[in-house]
Amino acid sequence: MEIRILEQKANPLLKRQEVRFEIAHATAATPKRDDVRGELSKMLKASKDRVIIERMRARFGTATTQGTANVYDNSEAAKSISREHILIRNGLKEKESPAAPAAASEAPAAPEKPAESPAAPKKE
Repeated sequence: MEIRILEQKANPLLKRQEVRFEIAHATAATPKRDDVRGELSKMLKASKDRVIIERMRARFGTATTQGTANVYDNSEAAKSISREHILIRNGLKEKESPAAPAAASEAPAAPEKPAESPAAPKKE
């Protein structure tokens, strides 16, 4: 896996560096997000928890993948500024499972049968 940085620019308002990169992976499948984060952190001399990969797109028919990443000044800024689903994809946050409401766990009672009226006498 060979990573090449295409563009890098500073964004001081959001306390980060924005990076566009390209990965050449001729003999392997598309690399995992976690592996790419590790390689980018080595290249950019930043800790892995500060590197957030926004997206990675493999080009059909070629062995290249392009993507964008953000390298934050500190890990607190990364967790407060990045969107929740991106943090989950990067493994920095656990996905919350929806809590089942208490009313749904109880089985609904079967409707009661209406009381039968006395049978009318038959006329003969």
